[in-house]
Amino acid sequence: MEAELKEILSDVDALKRSSIDPSLHNSIDQLRLRVEHLASLAESAPVQRSKVKDMSAEVIDSNPYSRLMALQRMGIVANYERIREFSVAIVGIGGVGSVAAEMLTRCGIGRLLLYDYDTVELANMNRLFFRPEQVGMTKTDAAVQTLSDINPDVVLESYTMNVTTVEGFDTFMSSLKKKTFRSHKEGCGVDLVLSCVDNYEARMVVNQACNELNQTWMESGVSEDAVSGHIQLLIPGETACFACVPPLVVASGVDERTLKREGVCAASLPTTMGVVAGLLVQNTLKYLLQFGQVSRYLGYNALKDYFPTMEMKPNTQCSNNACLERQAEYMLAKPARDAAAKAKLEAEALVVEEIPLHDDNEWNISVGDDIELEESATPSTDVLPEGLVHELPAADEYKHASSLEQDTQDANSADDLDELRRQLEALNAV
Repeated sequence: MEAELKEILSDVDALKRSSIDPSLHNSIDQLRLRVEHLASLAESAPVQRSKVKDMSAEVIDSNPYSRLMALQRMGIVANYERIREFSVAIVGIGGVGSVAAEMLTRCGIGRLLLYDYDTVELANMNRLFFRPEQVGMTKTDAAVQTLSDINPDVVLESYTMNVTTVEGFDTFMSSLKKKTFRSHKEGCGVDLVLSCVDNYEARMVVNQACNELNQTWMESGVSEDAVSGHIQLLIPGETACFACVPPLVVASGVDERTLKREGVCAASLPTTMGVVAGLLVQNTLKYLLQFGQVSRYLGYNALKDYFPTMEMKPNTQCSNNACLERQAEYMLAKPARDAAAKAKLEAEALVVEEIPLHDDNEWNISVGDDIELEESATPSTDVLPEGLVHELPAADEYKHASSLEQDTQDANSADDLDELRRQLEALNAV
């Protein structure tokens, strides 16, 4: 665009030089000023990078993936470029979901599916991600606007809807099953679902959909006082689903919607939400790229910087029928899965070869036996050059002086006892 505006300026100058009628010069000058203004706006506009076909590990300033690919070079990740093959659905583009979406976009995730029905408000400005000029936009549209500028390589799909409605649930289910991104993928069209909603009803909807589709998902949340949060991995049949262990307020039969009071809102800290979003995305990367240890449950208490962890087994009396079906399938396949895991470990043990601890030694460092070191050790000498004396006594002299002093003390003690005995005898005689 800048090049086109420069060409227009050149044409305007040429038009002014070729114009015979002086009365037109004022109009041409006004036209030139308007073109110059547009050129200045174009120069100040944000720079958008072009799409990158292949991830490269080349360390140059123009490579947006060089620092990410360094994880592969350092042995943390076997093949980082695989991240482009994965699809992640994020339900709830609020304080946690929007930041999680941005982190995954910067990491180069292949496809993001974004679900929310709310709009951006000035009350959201205490959080990260959204900007004041986006007030009034739907959160999904605002997210697509920001994320596409950050990384145009990511495929973005937005769904402005409420997943807790019947129509919204049907659309949610069908969108998760779509395989337009990777048609050869088995199962659902997404690899992971991230729940970043703020109410129990929406979490139960995500739980129901993932149980029916046998879809692994991660749940996250921040407390109403904004100083604690958690993330949780849910694998249908293998771990507890969200209905297996309901929150106490729900198990007590209280409708959570009656707990909300008019004019009263929950507290919100961008720091706590940023921490929870970071933990959620870190766990997502470990799960997708298969490195490190994926946390089943990880809590966060900001007041004490406490991070509790635990595992929750599925409830055999869960109220969710789809969860019970997944549990039965998991137990049925467990013997074959355990046998395959055992065979894999045995095969890996056979392949392992003993390699010298230090195969190469470019500094020619050698380790001697302790016996040789003891034999080669020479006693130190106390002989000093002429004119020099020890400021402190030598060790042997100190020991000798100490022994003499001890003997003197012992003798004095004996004399004192004899004198005391004589005095006692004199008293008894009287």
